[in-house]
Amino acid sequence: MSTVSKIRTKNKDVLLRVQKGHFATMHSHTNYFIDVTMQKMRLSEAKALAQELVSDYRANTIIDTILCIDGMEVVGTCIADELTDDHYMNMNAHQTIYVVSPEFISGGQMMFRDNLVPMISGKHVLILAASVTTGKSALAAIDAVNYYGGITVGVSAIFATVDECDGHPVNSVFDPNDLDNYESYKPPKCPMCARGEKIEALVNSFGYSAL
Repeated sequence: MSTVSKIRTKNKDVLLRVQKGHFATMHSHTNYFIDVTMQKMRLSEAKALAQELVSDYRANTIIDTILCIDGMEVVGTCIADELTDDHYMNMNAHQTIYVVSPEFISGGQMMFRDNLVPMISGKHVLILAASVTTGKSALAAIDAVNYYGGITVGVSAIFATVDECDGHPVNSVFDPNDLDNYESYKPPKCPMCARGEKIEALVNSFGYSAL
């Protein structure tokens, strides 16, 4: 396993853990593994991350529902807590926010059971992801919100390489400018593979599996 580096911010609880190497995700090959496990699982880091992300929404965006993908439910709950705090302007008439996760069916499509549909239909939905790189997962979430009659108001992530997805703004705490020569390629066009460099690990939102 390659060495873990930490990219820090002014807030000691907001940092990014990364490893440099040759990694394969579901949709791409990249020279960095971005480990967001602690942000998703450790309450202190989830709270600090939420405080960074809410600044884009708390004063002028109606959010009824936070749709969490990539296992971001803890962070989503912390964001909902921040957005419903008495100290912040809240435009939601019910003064509460739903935090939901989708089910996945064949082809990566997302679905919601009948008892969850009222939390999407007619609601202003913020999509929360661990990372947005190729944008395919975020786009699938936007498609699901549209299908169930919701209104996507934005996409938030810990790390993102794009600033919009299907016309919706993508806000993130970290981006490629925080990394040294970050690269991501479609598998058939990966120069690391062309040079014969072996893939170090398979990675996804759950973590790292060395090969």
